Amino acid sequence: MTKREALQLFEERKVRTVWDTNTEEWYFVVVDVIGAITDSVNPTDYIKKLKKRDTVLAEGWGQIVTPLSVITRGGRQRLNCADMRGILRIIQSIPSHKAEPFKQWMAEVAAHRIDQMQDPELSITQAMTDYRRLGYSEQWINQRIKTMEVRKELTDEWKRTGVEEGVQYATLTDIITKQWSGFRVKEYKQYKGLHKENLRDNMTNLELALNMLAETATTELSKQKNPQNFRESAKVAQKGGSVAKAARVQLEHQLGRSVISKEKASDYLLPGEDNNE
Repeated sequence: MTKREALQLFEERKVRTVWDTNTEEWYFVVVDVIGAITDSVNPTDYIKKLKKRDTVLAEGWGQIVTPLSVITRGGRQRLNCADMRGILRIIQSIPSHKAEPFKQWMAEVAAHRIDQMQDPELSITQAMTDYRRLGYSEQWINQRIKTMEVRKELTDEWKRTGVEEGVQYATLTDIITKQWSGFRVKEYKQYKGLHKENLRDNMTNLELALNMLAETATTELSKQKNPQNFRESAKVAQKGGSVAKAARVQLEHQLGRSVISKEKASDYLLPGEDNNE
């Protein structure tokens, strides 16, 4: 399942959502929906009681909800989510005056995503809004959005040359990252004290710039050399990473310090924001 996470608001209550690009549907985090509709202080406990009251709902629960990886205060966790049909079924069992407005809100969320698909700029705008809400600086956000564009161009090039999504994409990414930074992705995350968080969302401006240079160089070299298989693409990835490594070494020589930082998002986000949601 290819997913993109977002944070939606229903009457000032946060409802985490995940977009599935395969089915082109939103999945809503069930406990967030329950909390928004019922104002329950313990949505998880409310769900247990709800299933006891509605035995039919309880019996079909496994078909209604789908555990998906979602960002939480404690890092990424698998939470029960449901698509619009599943949420509507759950809402049927909840005696709340907010049920109807929530249905209308869900329809608006779905319509907004359709608009984004027709106009890609809206997706970028939404990403920028999400990052601002989390407290990132405008300079960082602009850099991060650019890295998304660069990454997309690189994966399109990999796809053209026959590289398979999944393990092969991850392996090539490891090669590029290791070449310019000295760390594989997992090692880089460990260095920053990350667990399930996104590495790029925890890079500094300098780190993002060097990573972007590495991926841009890899894309251009791949277009020129036209690799025919994964092994050849791996060689190109190493050369692309070397371009950024050379830039990094020269910059560090001028600065007199390493640009590979242990800093993560929580160290440099703007104060006064709830950055863990």
